[in-house]
Amino acid sequence: MIIDLISDTVTRPTKEMLASMMSAKVGDDVFNMDPTVNELQEKAAKMFGMEAALFFPSGTMANQTAIKLHTQPGDQLICDKYAHVYNYEGGGVAFNSGVTCKLIDGNRGMFTAEQLEEVASTTPQIYLPFNKLVCIENTTNKGGGACWDFSELEKIKKVTKDNNLKFHLDGARLFSALVAKNETPKQYGQLFDTISICLSKGLGAPIGSILLGSKKDIEKALRLRKLLGGGMRQVGFLAAAGIYALDNHVNRLAEDHQKAKEIGIVLKSCSYITKVESIETNIVIFYVDKEIGADNFIAKMKDKNILLTPMGEGKIRIVTHLDYTNEMHEILLRELKNF
Repeated sequence: MIIDLISDTVTRPTKEMLASMMSAKVGDDVFNMDPTVNELQEKAAKMFGMEAALFFPSGTMANQTAIKLHTQPGDQLICDKYAHVYNYEGGGVAFNSGVTCKLIDGNRGMFTAEQLEEVASTTPQIYLPFNKLVCIENTTNKGGGACWDFSELEKIKKVTKDNNLKFHLDGARLFSALVAKNETPKQYGQLFDTISICLSKGLGAPIGSILLGSKKDIEKALRLRKLLGGGMRQVGFLAAAGIYALDNHVNRLAEDHQKAKEIGIVLKSCSYITKVESIETNIVIFYVDKEIGADNFIAKMKDKNILLTPMGEGKIRIVTHLDYTNEMHEILLRELKNF
């Protein structure tokens, strides 16, 4: 048995999701003729109380499209130093949009409205890039699945409005935050200009993300998606998985969160663990004794058919997910105790 805890992207469709996919009605989405894609987009837009939505093959493409929507070459995007759009999207901010990033030194991938105010309220100068966009990520990947405080996001929104900045949410694991904080999609739909949500992480779909925004922005995003190579044909088979995920896999995210917290409790009891970061959702980040070393620990766990991933700076990550069963959970806890 392989226990794969590298990411929540490793899940496979359930039997019920596969059945939904196989029975999907499809058409050519490039011509806006795939009824299942249209249904997914309408469903997501309604869920968030936003005007329109567009289905993408990946979260990175959805984020990069949003950035290109809101900026021009030479502009500046403001984000946390841990932000996914800066660290893990292949330099796409610069390559696709000709935009630089102003990084804020936040806490676990989250900054405050006061910190944003310090960098956003500078007087425009011809020799400086123009601030045009603020991006936040919820939950924060590199920050260990941390959730933003919604009242702080409301304060950040005010700063963006006062400084004529657009506001984009990289919501790759947003539903994990919604479940953990007992919040609603519509709260976020009212706050952001654009939102990307991923269907292939905690929600368990095999592929796909959605970009939400105004009708005007989504009309432009359709052109940009094509420009980036994201035009898809009979993609309703995949959209059906997304519909099933939104209908059936949101509330169960609480199970992943609970398992993650139980893993954290065991890790804290192990003498070879030097630190476990705060656990709010389905990501556990921890450090082992330097004499053991992160790479060595990961290799030894792999020998036991348990797959973990390094996050740099000595961090090791565990991500719980739909395919991580109770049996696997008991095995992992035992192996951690006996390491």
